[in-house]
Amino acid sequence: MLPVLVFLLGLPLALASPTCAPLIPVTFDNATIARLLGPWIYIVGASKYPPYMEELRGLKYGAFSFSPSSHEDELNVIEVTRLNETCLQRSTSKVLAFRHNSTLAHVDDQVFATAKLIQSDEDLLILNHLNDDFPSLSLSARTPNVSKEQLEEFRSHLHCMGFTEEDIFFTSETDACPLPWEKKDEGDVKPQLK
Repeated sequence: MLPVLVFLLGLPLALASPTCAPLIPVTFDNATIARLLGPWIYIVGASKYPPYMEELRGLKYGAFSFSPSSHEDELNVIEVTRLNETCLQRSTSKVLAFRHNSTLAHVDDQVFATAKLIQSDEDLLILNHLNDDFPSLSLSARTPNVSKEQLEEFRSHLHCMGFTEEDIFFTSETDACPLPWEKKDEGDVKPQLK
């Protein structure tokens, strides 16, 4: 009887959800902006925002690179994605960094999307996308691989935001597109992007 009682008393603790730590935004300063520069690989994302959900379903691979622009707190962006079977490259967008509220804004042809950069490992870029009442969270990294611990931390954030496994969309390195910022050997033929 005692083992059953111990089991039943411990059951509520085992069934309790993990402690949900708040998503803590990074406070922007010069070091923050400098840390964003360079290439990033999009690893995983989740969203309840219908337009983002549709895009995430078709996204097989994503990479982007930030470079300084001629304006302070503005970054140039080169984006490379594989949507379904097609590799696309865009270099027409900008990211604006608003220091007063530590918000990033992605501006591209009349589209204005905002996000908060969440505190994490320096080689990770966790963005809490701000879309009215629709939660969205994405994880990018300096390399296509993240550690099991980093991925588990990200999954716990998603769980705390109410996402299920069906809401989470991973990209794959096997679907990678050529990246314009990577050097090619002289003999290499440059692949064509649409």
